[in-house]
Amino acid sequence: MLQIPCPHCGPRNQEEFAYERSVDSVVQLDDAADVAMTALFSRANLRGEDQEIWSHMCGQWLRLTRDRMTHAISDVVPL
Repeated sequence: MLQIPCPHCGPRNQEEFAYERSVDSVVQLDDAADVAMTALFSRANLRGEDQEIWSHMCGQWLRLTRDRMTHAISDVVPL
């Protein structure tokens, strides 16, 4: 189980968080439909660090930098 450091509540168990999406899957509202579909469904699944958006039970949204292989969290930033 992951221990995720919430900037507002301190370190918490993964059970208190909900994974929302990878940051690279967020598309702008003014993008054309074909660009948006490519961004959503044609992303590379590479090894290494990835930035993800998570929400916590306290109502805060977080951007985590997490390694895809080891699940080690290197950075947490409130959104």
